[in-house]
Amino acid sequence: MKQPNIIFYFSDQQRWDTLGCYGQKLPVTPNLDELAREGVKFANTFTCQPVCGPARACLQSGRYATQIGCWRNAQALPQGIPTLAGAFRGAGYETAYVGKWHLASNKSSYEESGGPEDFEIRAVPPERRGGYEYWMASDVLEFTSHGYDGYVFDGDGRRRDFVGYRADCINNYAIQFLHNRQRNRPFFLFLSQIEPHHQNDHHRFEGPDGSRRKFANYEVPGDLVGTEGDWRENYPDYLGQCHSLDENVGRLVDTLKDQGLWDNTILFYTSDHGSHFCTRNGEYKRACHDACTHVPLIAVGGPFQGGKTVHELVSLLDLPVTLLDCAGITPPEEFVGHSLLPLLRGDTSGRPEEVFMQISESEIGRAIRTPQYTYCVRAQGDAWNSPGATLYEEEYFYVLADDPHQRYNRVDDPAFAAARAACAQRLKARMVEAGEPEPVIVPHMG
Repeated sequence: MKQPNIIFYFSDQQRWDTLGCYGQKLPVTPNLDELAREGVKFANTFTCQPVCGPARACLQSGRYATQIGCWRNAQALPQGIPTLAGAFRGAGYETAYVGKWHLASNKSSYEESGGPEDFEIRAVPPERRGGYEYWMASDVLEFTSHGYDGYVFDGDGRRRDFVGYRADCINNYAIQFLHNRQRNRPFFLFLSQIEPHHQNDHHRFEGPDGSRRKFANYEVPGDLVGTEGDWRENYPDYLGQCHSLDENVGRLVDTLKDQGLWDNTILFYTSDHGSHFCTRNGEYKRACHDACTHVPLIAVGGPFQGGKTVHELVSLLDLPVTLLDCAGITPPEEFVGHSLLPLLRGDTSGRPEEVFMQISESEIGRAIRTPQYTYCVRAQGDAWNSPGATLYEEEYFYVLADDPHQRYNRVDDPAFAAARAACAQRLKARMVEAGEPEPVIVPHMG
């Protein structure tokens, strides 16, 4: 395989269990299921930050959100730092970004003109695009569009209105790039859909017309059984959104095959976080539970072949170095994470057993997910304005062997005191690795 083209297909707020290859019984994702049979499915992939902007900042910078000052939404990706697109461009790749960006605005700071650095519904200037060349995007796509209307901005800052279902339109812009790309260069395409994110101003999920009927006979995910929240009225539309993404992945793959590009392309599919449908807190994410931290990850092409399933725990923050590794590019020294390529040959040396997560906005939280436990701590303070703390209190402890849906919090159970203490030490070490001060962690106060 010559220097491969690489496509990163990114959904927003998609649970892992919406895909057939992860157990979904309805025909929601036939195209992605086929790609999993051809390529590699990662069974245990978790976000590093269950919030839209911070998760994207981690992917574009290869670093933890607190390391670059993007630990909540409305914090711009710092200019001048090494980025994923910059590394690809330095190696001769054409770089393209399509869809939702969510990394241009900094509403807590002000430009020289006296106005906030707010590009949420304005064109993102070139210096705030993270190094991407081709551009067809909005900073906050949920603010510039709905399920069946909206707009993005092109590379010249011109508004481009679209008509039809949003996921189809965003996918069309990616296909447009494939038709107009520079033929003498390999390309890196980051395609960032907003589906199946809820529509903020409508307070619901907007699937394609007919979704509620088509996916009415769903099986309730185990973590939602018997809970409140809004999944009853929204889950069929949510699955409809996921189905639309699957259809569009199929259209993109067909285009790659028609252009003779498929055999030299590596495609990744994943999401920034999942959704717990207001069952863990007052909204859809920003919690340590698998419902909003466990995401799908499928890779196909190049070394990702044979229908293999990788069971080791993987962080979203492992993907920037993996993408570059696939292209034979040495990542910037600032990048953290571990390439996934050694896992394909069974090599787990140097990898942590657990996944580390920072949680912001709803709380000042830190968590680890191990094969056996979910352990989360919380600090007092202003969660919107405080990136971290030095004193945390144990908040959640789940024993996954007998509680896979994380329904029974064992944070006060004396039978697991030793296990919690061991998790606390591992969490402290991961926080220090991420550039945070070593914290004091105290038992849950009740």
